[in-house]
Amino acid sequence: MESTFGTALAPIAPKKKAAARVALVDLKDAAHSVLGECFKQFNVDPVVLPGNAAERLKKEKFEACVIKLGPGAQAVMEAIRTSPSNSRMVIYGLGGSAQEAMRYSKYGINAIFQEPVERSTALKLVRATNMLVLHEFRRYVRIPVMTEVSLQLNERKKLTATSIEVSSGGMSLRSTDDLPAGQNLEVSFALLTLPRLWIRGTVTWKKPKHSFGVRFDATDDRRRKLKEWIDAYLEVS
Repeated sequence: MESTFGTALAPIAPKKKAAARVALVDLKDAAHSVLGECFKQFNVDPVVLPGNAAERLKKEKFEACVIKLGPGAQAVMEAIRTSPSNSRMVIYGLGGSAQEAMRYSKYGINAIFQEPVERSTALKLVRATNMLVLHEFRRYVRIPVMTEVSLQLNERKKLTATSIEVSSGGMSLRSTDDLPAGQNLEVSFALLTLPRLWIRGTVTWKKPKHSFGVRFDATDDRRRKLKEWIDAYLEVS
């Protein structure tokens, strides 16, 4: 009997330690429940931060953070980007349009979760960005980041777009203006510690909802500054 009982119980497997942590700041219960489950699927442990989020994010190491956009968000982002341990943290905004997110563009928001949070949409975004959160930098050649981009089409025509992802070879953007494939232009943007750049490029693809891709001109030497910034951004600290 004793032997039979002993073999019937399998040893309890130790809980796998999360590879990274994401701070959830100023989120409602429904949002942090859905987002928490999404991050857990990719071995990222969600941590709900109370009112002293800015202080904790100055001192305590996290790989990512989801921040409700609105009053108080700027102070939290300022604490993150000036923190020695979290300055290159992946920042997700929650709520607001891309235009509203531009208010925080100097802090380098990487992506936006829309409200109300839908599990399928949120999971897709977490899947698309989790390699950055998990520090799988060498496998990730494109950096998701939202910033305002100026598009100079000719001497007189200038448009504005919002970046989606950027690499040393090009970038994906979103704009309310319709640009045809093959359109030559010059893009201008700044990223966190990278001063404003101007790079020639060509629209190479278009998708619904006003997203499109620009391939940078390989002969434009100004690309080197962007490549250097990306290499530094992807360095493992």
